[in-house]
Amino acid sequence: MDDFNTRLKRAVVGEPDASLVFLGNFEVEEQWARGEHTLPRVSAASGSAVVNHMDEFALLLAGPADHVVLKAAPDADYLDHLVGLGIALPTVHVVADQDPLRNVTEDALADPALVERLSGLDAHLTAHGVSEVEERLAAATGLPLAAPDAATCKVVNSKVYSRRAADELGLRQPTGWACDTVEQLEAAFAAAAGLVERGEKVVVKEALGVSGKGIAVLESPRRMDRLFRMIAKQVEKSGQPRIAFCVENWVAKKTDLNYQFTVGRDGVTHFDFVKELYTEGGVHKGHRMPARLSGAQVDELVHTANLLGKKLAADGYFGVVGVDAMVDPDDGLYPVIEINARNNMSTYQVPSQERFVGAGQIALARHYPMRLTGEVGFAAVREQLDGLLLERRGGTGLLVNNFATVNAGARGDGAFDGRLYGILVGTSDEEIAAVDAEITTRLAEEDRR
Repeated sequence: MDDFNTRLKRAVVGEPDASLVFLGNFEVEEQWARGEHTLPRVSAASGSAVVNHMDEFALLLAGPADHVVLKAAPDADYLDHLVGLGIALPTVHVVADQDPLRNVTEDALADPALVERLSGLDAHLTAHGVSEVEERLAAATGLPLAAPDAATCKVVNSKVYSRRAADELGLRQPTGWACDTVEQLEAAFAAAAGLVERGEKVVVKEALGVSGKGIAVLESPRRMDRLFRMIAKQVEKSGQPRIAFCVENWVAKKTDLNYQFTVGRDGVTHFDFVKELYTEGGVHKGHRMPARLSGAQVDELVHTANLLGKKLAADGYFGVVGVDAMVDPDDGLYPVIEINARNNMSTYQVPSQERFVGAGQIALARHYPMRLTGEVGFAAVREQLDGLLLERRGGTGLLVNNFATVNAGARGDGAFDGRLYGILVGTSDEEIAAVDAEITTRLAEEDRR
């Protein structure tokens, strides 16, 4: 069976040996959402810097014939470590002057020399997701996009599209309403008021919210009324009558799932995987693979993926599609909570999973928070985690799949927060839990430099 890199190229270019230029422009939703009405939100500059340095995930998604554009040069010891594991790395292109608050595509556009270098490649441009910014880079370099246009990508990534697609296909989803106008939102709130009055929760979602932003949980009619008035006033003031929100019942669940399929230019859908979301204290921390599902549950997701793939292809989309789903307390499925027609966090784990997770093993992809007082190199972290890093296929330990996020929040003097991303591999949940606990303990040491 072909590996994921080959399958991806066959789907988005039509040639399994094509060369791709990868852009890890995480949270592309921020670009799609510009000019849209939003809910109140708070974001920190340090958090944006870490998210923008998630571009390094693309390093392990690409193959040796590919190229990756990064905001900063990877740690040399980290690259040596990957090569030592037998990973054939792509050609890396680093932007000349990265801005922590810009994503990698914006940095690339601001670097004329890099644009010129890319223009000389015989390759296609592929991204985490395509917005008008990626279209501008494609135009500047002359590289064809291995993706639909930005307008199509924005439409199919809307939560309004997800709800209406599931309704059209007769797929189970929580009670809810998709709203394009203030009048529809008012009617949705009126209908949802009965749920709130019965003690149930209602959630309001921006159509293009991401990573927990653009979502409000309502538990009282007063809160619902206040939020509606705020949105209506915002719309009136802007003169832009179109809105895009979903209002849904907050339903009970047993497990969160993420599954992925790839839609080819020819409309053929390939089911890639299903993973179980790993949470701590209700906060999403990563993915467990494989998901603990019955054969019938997996079959239902495969069937759903085929239906969604045909719908997306008919609407002009091809490429990677991630879908969030849930298992209810009675083991029934909500097979579509939302569609993310772009790369997902779990997408970047696939090549490492194929290479390093042996038969009968399980894996847990997660990140570790690090409180730092100064920048730290990979060699120091490797020493800190001596005996806990993965050394070979079939072994036990942590495979680091992004080191750039460790130091991304550094701002000269003063403490900052970093994240170390990796995939834990082992033969049982108990074994992984023990390694995970030891890693957490070692990384919790203070005053690391």
